[in-house]
Amino acid sequence: VHLALLFFSSSPSPVGGEQISSIGRGLCVLLGISLEDTQRELEHMVRKILNLRVFEDESGKHWSKSVMDKQYEVLCVSQFTLQCILKGNKPDYHMAMPTEQAECFYNNFLEQLRKAYKPELIKDGKFGAYMQVHIQNDGPVTIELESPAATVDPKQLTKLEKQQQRKEKTRTKVPSESSRERNAPRNKDDPSASSGAEGDVSSEREP
Repeated sequence: VHLALLFFSSSPSPVGGEQISSIGRGLCVLLGISLEDTQRELEHMVRKILNLRVFEDESGKHWSKSVMDKQYEVLCVSQFTLQCILKGNKPDYHMAMPTEQAECFYNNFLEQLRKAYKPELIKDGKFGAYMQVHIQNDGPVTIELESPAATVDPKQLTKLEKQQQRKEKTRTKVPSESSRERNAPRNKDDPSASSGAEGDVSSEREP
């Protein structure tokens, strides 16, 4: 999961001009969902968002209070472009979770935020809509967060798996020296030649 946290007030609205939601002071969370994200990453991000100390306290000391401490609002906007991987100058989004799965993940994310905080202080945009998000960034301050799980490109993973399979096949095709000697056919003229363990046992019994 990738997050971009922006501070102060914001309001997303679709191109049609209808305002979907808005907040006063608080956090605007841009959420980029990866196709590898699980419930574990979701819960980690919920805790981080609500407990991150990014606001000042009553005495004016910076980086002292969380959004929950200040009882501020949180506005969430789904943002798949945070999963962008550049291929030259062209953005590639194959690491972003597919739309249907991402919508379920996003709704679960909102539900977890509301359970952990005050439901009336959690706002969101319209999933999948082309929105114009108006943000008044205080500072400006923007913080990027990434869930702790290592992100692996599936294409790269497939490539590594194929390399491993080739190595295993190579090891299978090239037996060790001891294996070649053990499996080599015995000479018919050799009087001690016999098959299987019997030959080995008889040779061990010789003085």
